[in-house]
Amino acid sequence: MAPANLSAPLPLCLCLLLAAGFAQAGRLLVVPMDGSHWFTMSSVVEKLVQRGNEVVVVMPEVSWQLGKSLNFTVKTYSTSYTLEDWDREFKKFAEHHWKTTEQKIAFALLGSSFEFFQLCFSHCRSLFKDKKLVQYLKESSFDAVLMDPFDACGFIVAKYFSLPSVVFGRGMFCHYLEEAAQCPAPLSYIPRGLSFSDAMSFGQRIWNHISYLEERLVCPYFFKTVLDIASEILPTPVTTYDLFSHTSIWLLRTDFVFDYPRPVMPNMVFVGGINCHQGKPLSKVCSLTMAY
Repeated sequence: MAPANLSAPLPLCLCLLLAAGFAQAGRLLVVPMDGSHWFTMSSVVEKLVQRGNEVVVVMPEVSWQLGKSLNFTVKTYSTSYTLEDWDREFKKFAEHHWKTTEQKIAFALLGSSFEFFQLCFSHCRSLFKDKKLVQYLKESSFDAVLMDPFDACGFIVAKYFSLPSVVFGRGMFCHYLEEAAQCPAPLSYIPRGLSFSDAMSFGQRIWNHISYLEERLVCPYFFKTVLDIASEILPTPVTTYDLFSHTSIWLLRTDFVFDYPRPVMPNMVFVGGINCHQGKPLSKVCSLTMAY
């Protein structure tokens, strides 16, 4: 199996079918996340542009990797934090994860990760405070939104403008992926997060249930900022399920072969290998003939 070669066309075709209604091109709004997440998404965006789609990427002015491109339109908005704030919170986040081996979701979300992601979530409020940008997006008549699930702003944007959404990512914190896609995830067989492999002992299955209960307690607190922002922007208060279940297609940046067996829904598509470099053809080898 060659995931680097086979996976790339699949998400692009799905995006095109959703965005353009089986036509050759469409108008796509992209809400990216900064850092390494953008490296992968940008390759997909560039390919969509090459196939004739009109793409608009909306991004905060303060970022590491979110730069301008000659191939697609970029719309920026100011933020309430500076690049120094962004660097400082990420440094705390990175140092925490280098020093600890704890993998439980509660420790990950309530530790330094919490402050970093709260800062990350806050830029969505800045986006909607830019009335000129919001008016532009409203008048642009986009066909779909392509987003990274770790930046919850994409979910709010899709719901605010009532647009179909394509989520492009490795997964999501907590249990919201399974719930939003209405996908079964039996705890006796499906490990939570980074806890165990799918070959769990009886004791590990018990701990797997405990991990799920921890998620139920911690995740509403972790996403509280997201819901507060969404309630300010959207006409009615929403729940996390309301936001995430709006997703039309989940493009999961993993591969069923390398992951554990689990139920999937028709709108959950594995695109593993898209992080890899495009495979190069084999070098030519001179044929040798043997004389008998």
